[in-house]
Amino acid sequence: MMKANRRTVVQSLGVLASALALPLPALAARDPRRYRVIVDNDLSGDPDGLFQLAHHLRSPSVEIRAIIGSHMHENEPWGGPGDQAKASAAKAVEVLAKLGMEGKVPVFAGAAKAIASMKVPVRTAATDAIIAEAMRDDARPLFYCAGAGLTDLAMALLIEPAIAKRMTLVWIGGQEYEGLGIPVPNATPAEYNLTIDRVAAQVVFNRSAIAIWQVPRNTYRRMLFSAAELMEMKTRGGISAWLVSEVEKVWEMVAKFDLSTGETYVLGDSPLVTLTALQSTFEPDPASSDYVVRPCPTIGDDGLYQANPQGRPIRIYTTIDTRLTFGDMLAKLSK
Repeated sequence: MMKANRRTVVQSLGVLASALALPLPALAARDPRRYRVIVDNDLSGDPDGLFQLAHHLRSPSVEIRAIIGSHMHENEPWGGPGDQAKASAAKAVEVLAKLGMEGKVPVFAGAAKAIASMKVPVRTAATDAIIAEAMRDDARPLFYCAGAGLTDLAMALLIEPAIAKRMTLVWIGGQEYEGLGIPVPNATPAEYNLTIDRVAAQVVFNRSAIAIWQVPRNTYRRMLFSAAELMEMKTRGGISAWLVSEVEKVWEMVAKFDLSTGETYVLGDSPLVTLTALQSTFEPDPASSDYVVRPCPTIGDDGLYQANPQGRPIRIYTTIDTRLTFGDMLAKLSK
């Protein structure tokens, strides 16, 4: 939009506000929700997802339509024994309670394990919720914000392929791409979130038509928040103190193995908020974060990318605006 057009919009809003006897900010806040969001995360694991969920829930420009607690690798030490997805859903309920939002957003436990076969997708309450929201008549775009594996989304896509054209996946996952960003030292060839469910990644990347905004490993690992900042955040009490206490549990767990965590913690799921709730005012887009567009690769059985020049174009984010992300997070979670 040209500057003159922006000026016209602002002037028009001012005239309308005057006519309605409303201050301009009140008019703008009538219904600030630009987008619908489904959050899917392994909330009983790495607590970075808890920071993301709380931040998203406090962001007025998005409406969280559902929260899906997802599983991790089998026998993962993070989540403890039992059904990881149910434990993740319980954590989501706990976050809602800490924010005074009990019952305000539907919470679902996702599948307990990775997909066994593409041929027999399992219908669950989570897949039904995904399909219902995607097919619902609502003009606002729908973002599927995933911070772990892709099991539940993949099963929903297998059950109802038409939903692919009705949402955008924002995914924290996948290893780095050759020539894009700094290589990760001593990293495993396939990235953690992708290996939670390789078959699900193959469904989403290889077989579906869903639009993808991907934040790969070498990008999300740059979402560093310092230990000193966490300690300052803890003094604010409330949800902030509780979130930091969840990180402290990780530090205590790591200390048992005589390892040092250094002075930072990776809040790697926070780009899910940046790329949806924190878009620009005019020509809405995550304007302060950088991406490249490439053909969507296929995912092999080993979890690695295979070049596919005919693949649909996807966004691969190379930088995320950490100043905006963490400044906004601290402001919204200060109480």
